[in-house]
Amino acid sequence: MARIVGIDIPRNKKIVFSLCYIHGIGTTTALKICEMAKVDQEKRVQDLSEKQVSSIREVISSLEINVEGELRSFNAMNIKRLKDVGAYKGLRHRRGLPANGQRTKTNARTRKGKKRTIGLGKKAI
Repeated sequence: MARIVGIDIPRNKKIVFSLCYIHGIGTTTALKICEMAKVDQEKRVQDLSEKQVSSIREVISSLEINVEGELRSFNAMNIKRLKDVGAYKGLRHRRGLPANGQRTKTNARTRKGKKRTIGLGKKAI
């Protein structure tokens, strides 16, 4: 298995789609990385030589893009800043609700969690 930026990328997939397993690299960036490293985009990861893998690593480090832990911490710090400032978006993050203006009367189950019904308990006799 090829290890790039601390991530074991899948061996049986083409290099372009395997690079997308790294947080911060999408298909467009992966295509650009393959072009700069002079690696055939149709090749599978298991068919790459160690020299090609190292050239991919060098290209990723030279591109000055945040990937993996660096990018995750950057995003976490942005959310923390919004919470500390008391911005509306920060309050939504704090309460676990959608932050970009989506409706919450229906939907939003991914952010809100499982539905909890309130009321309709036993009546006192």
